Amino acid sequence: MGKKFDPERDIGSLEGKVILVTGGNAGLGKQTITYLSSHSPARIYLAARTASKATSAIADIRSAVPTACEIIHLPLDLASFSSIASAADTFKTRETRLDILINNAGIMASPYTLTKEGYEIQFGTNHMGHALLTKLLLPVLLETAQNAPVRIVTLSSMGHRLTPPHGILLDQKALEHQNTWRRYGASKLANILYSRALAAHYPHITCVSLHPGVILTDLFDNLRANPLMKIGLWLYGLVGVFLPGHYRSAVDGAKNQTWAATVSREELVNGGFYKPIGTLSGGSKWARDEGLQRKLWEWTEAELERHGY
Repeated sequence: MGKKFDPERDIGSLEGKVILVTGGNAGLGKQTITYLSSHSPARIYLAARTASKATSAIADIRSAVPTACEIIHLPLDLASFSSIASAADTFKTRETRLDILINNAGIMASPYTLTKEGYEIQFGTNHMGHALLTKLLLPVLLETAQNAPVRIVTLSSMGHRLTPPHGILLDQKALEHQNTWRRYGASKLANILYSRALAAHYPHITCVSLHPGVILTDLFDNLRANPLMKIGLWLYGLVGVFLPGHYRSAVDGAKNQTWAATVSREELVNGGFYKPIGTLSGGSKWARDEGLQRKLWEWTEAELERHGY
């Protein structure tokens, strides 16, 4: 059984803290900002690609939380390195601290296409985009960590078990021959392994990854458009009947990442992977593979350097 967690009651004061949430315009990200905004942080940056959706989300949050802190839209397209660099630059010109980074955004079950830099779209968005954003924000995170606890929370999934053979296939063109769920699984496995690697390289920052539960959010748009995939949604409904703890709306689904972002550092294992709510898990055998972790870290760093970052 997971921990009981009531965001209104159990989140302490966030006074003075600066928070950044990717994918904050909808679903889990929007709900996470809703929870955090009522506990007096200095500012929350809602990172999202579309300005109109971000503006609408901010209005919704303010309607739900009249006492919400300042919430600022940060334009960000995780499938574009230039957009990521621009977002990081914009943030660093405005802020000298970053206490909590929540790498929440993601895509799922997408057809095979490539990002602007040539990465399979799910791997490029879910892993490479967040890896670059995190790397570019590390100077601010490390500076903040000299005087205050700093947290990086990365959204993964139990879908990390649906990987290609050998865990992660780094040949982006070869991923075209894997089905969409294996490509998704590889990206979510990368989230876990990269979070573990961050914890090892930067022990002064607490880095965790997590599974939110089975949540019907905008991630399922690609499934709804496909008649065969609609069967999957019906099966997810059965999960809700027989395993209600694994089937959640965003209101409940956002609790695990909100818990991970706000609980005391002593309650977390640095590099840990958590199931709802606050249950430490080893994940799959590939998620525990230190050799694969090092390989992914080195490959990712080399790729970012190849693009000038």
